[in-house]
Amino acid sequence: MKTIEISTASQPLSAYAEEFSNEMIVLTLHGKAIAVVTSFKKADSESLSLSMNPEFLEIIQEAREEFKAGKKLSLEEMKRELL
Repeated sequence: MKTIEISTASQPLSAYAEEFSNEMIVLTLHGKAIAVVTSFKKADSESLSLSMNPEFLEIIQEAREEFKAGKKLSLEEMKRELL
């Protein structure tokens, strides 16, 4: 991951994107992260959209907490629930 301070950047953003095409580029302003530039080589627009959706992230967090608490179904239980 590369961090670039916007106020002191010496190249156009496109040059950084090409140079660090396999890494995320975190753009900062006065030391605070304000944006991320990432390659679509290993992702698609739907995945990126979901990764920033607060409702989806909440569902994932709740599922992780339930799993840690032991609330899970076996494959047979899941089949019975769905079929």
